[in-house]
Amino acid sequence: MFVHCVYFWLSGEDRENRIGEMSADCQSLLTKIATVRHLWSGTPAMTQRDVVDNTYDVGLCVVFDDKAGYDVYASHPLHMQFVEKHRSAWQRIQVYDFEA
Repeated sequence: MFVHCVYFWLSGEDRENRIGEMSADCQSLLTKIATVRHLWSGTPAMTQRDVVDNTYDVGLCVVFDDKAGYDVYASHPLHMQFVEKHRSAWQRIQVYDFEA
């Protein structure tokens, strides 16, 4: 399996509205890509431990069968639509990919 985790820090006056909209678009757009096996998105759980980073606004975790499935996703028009729609609100993004 190939696991793709993305953390987004947003900026701008409409930041609060964009958090909900972005998380909803993860579900409505990205889950339609055929190679996506599982997808979760949401906001920090605010876990109170020194090793936990709760500073991001939206987290996204997507699971694929393999790297080839991720490659399809990365260039898919729905993924590109998501990026183009939300990119202007991103102050920072951090990506962690791993194989399981």
